[in-house]
Amino acid sequence: MLKINDNFQKLPGSYLFTEIARRVAKYSAENPDKKLIKLGIGDVTRPLVPAVIEAMHKAVDEMGREETFRGYGPDNGYDFLLDAIRDDYKERGVCLERDEIFVSDGAKSDCGNIGDIFAKENLVAVCDPVYPVYVDSNAMAGRLGDYVDGKWNNIVYMPCTMENGFEPALPDRVPDMIYLCYPNNPTGMVATKETLKKWVDYANEHGSVILYDSAYEAFITEPDIPHSIFEIEGAKNCALEFRSFSKTAGFTGTRCAYTVIPKELERGGVSVNKLWARRQGTKFNGVSYIVQRGAEAVFTAEGRKQTQETIAFYHKNAEVIREGLKSAGLTVFGGVNAPYIWAKTPNGIGSWEFFDKLLREANVVTTPGEGFGPSGEGYIRLTAFGGAEATCEAVKRVASVL
Repeated sequence: MLKINDNFQKLPGSYLFTEIARRVAKYSAENPDKKLIKLGIGDVTRPLVPAVIEAMHKAVDEMGREETFRGYGPDNGYDFLLDAIRDDYKERGVCLERDEIFVSDGAKSDCGNIGDIFAKENLVAVCDPVYPVYVDSNAMAGRLGDYVDGKWNNIVYMPCTMENGFEPALPDRVPDMIYLCYPNNPTGMVATKETLKKWVDYANEHGSVILYDSAYEAFITEPDIPHSIFEIEGAKNCALEFRSFSKTAGFTGTRCAYTVIPKELERGGVSVNKLWARRQGTKFNGVSYIVQRGAEAVFTAEGRKQTQETIAFYHKNAEVIREGLKSAGLTVFGGVNAPYIWAKTPNGIGSWEFFDKLLREANVVTTPGEGFGPSGEGYIRLTAFGGAEATCEAVKRVASVL
C-alpha cells in the first residue's frame, strides 16, 4: 500500500497566508458591501518599470523568429544575467564567479528547496518570529520533530523581541543550519556588520551553515547597513544567500530570483555549490529567456533609476503607516530599511484577535504575528505595498477603531 510522508500530517492547520485568505474570503462573502484594504500579504502593486517591459517585449520578438528563438536555457541562468548579478555584487566589494550564482523562479522556492541537499538529522535554528517557509519546509523534511503546544520540539528558536532589540542571541545549542533574514521579514529590522560578523564567526567556529535571505536588500536606506552577508569577512566559508526580483522590481507575478553559493562553502569535504547545482539540474528547468531579459534590465542605468523610484514609493507608504500608527498610540518597528511595519497590539490583545478586529471594524487586512512563530504573538505585520491613497485610508481606519 502507498505510504505518504507523515511529516506533512504534523503541520499545524494551513499555511499562514492560506488561513488569512480563508478568513478574508469568508468575511467578504458575508459582507459584500465592505471595501477591504489589504496590507497583509507582501504582494506588490506597482507595475513593472518601462526598462523591464521594453526588454521583455524585445525578448518576445526574438522568440518569434527562427534565427533568435531559444529552447531550453542553461540550468543556472543565461550568462548575460549572471554577469549583471556579478557586477552588482562587485560594486559592494564581493567577487563572484558565474557558477556560484543560480537563477531560479523565486526566493521562496529556493528557501524551501535548499533542504534537499542537507541531511534530515541536521538541527535547524530560526529567528522567532520567522518567515514561515523556513520552518514549514524543514518540518516537511522531518527535521523538526513534533508540533507541541504551538512549537516544534526539535528546532532552535531564537527569540527576537522588544527586550533584545529584535536581535537574536547566539544559541546555546549549536545548530547545523541557521536561517537569517535581513532586512527582516516580518519585523523590518536590520543587522549591522558587527552583528553579521558575530554570526559568521560563530558558524565558522562550529561548522554551521548560514542560510541568508536578503530578498529585501534593495529597501535598505541607511548607508552602513550591509546588503549582503558576503560583505563580511569569512562569510564565503559558511554562508549562502537568497536574492529576489519580486520586491526589488515587482516580479512577484513574473517570477525570478537567484541564490549565491560560494565554492569555498564545503562541509565534510563536500562542495555545497556542487550539490545545489546537481539538485537544480535534476529538478529545475530554468527561468524563461523572456523573464531573464527582463531581470537583466533591472541592472541597467535606466532600470536602476526606475526601480528605485518604485521602491521610494513604497518607502513613502511605509512612513505613512509607521508615523500614522505611532500617532494613534501603537508601538511600531521597522519601515525604515524594509517594506514591513511590525506593530504591537494594544492592551495585550492576541494577534489573531487583533487581526479579526481590524478586519471586521476597520476593513483592513493585516498579518497576525502569531503566524510567524511564538514570539510573534502580540504583534501584527503591515506591508507598504498598497496604493498611496489606500494606505492613507487604511491608517485612518485603524486609528479610528483603537
